[in-house]
Amino acid sequence: MKALVIQFRRGRQTYKPRHFILDVGAKNREEAEKFVSKEVQWKSPAGKIIKGKISAPHGNKGLVRAIFEKGLPGQAVATEAEVK
Repeated sequence: MKALVIQFRRGRQTYKPRHFILDVGAKNREEAEKFVSKEVQWKSPAGKIIKGKISAPHGNKGLVRAIFEKGLPGQAVATEAEVK
């Protein structure tokens, strides 16, 4: 299943380099909770794979939070990741 990388998880003056917000296609928070604890993989254009895990829903519109083993590069925003 595909997920869209929306943005870094961030505050007004800080951001968390390993935390990302993903759109998995859920309509609301209840549907997004079904994806919690699933594995996520992002593949770079060079072929390198960075793995992560969905940790929690984010907001009420069906987005989820994912924590990756190391931070994704800036080019990852607006690209696809694969949910296992």
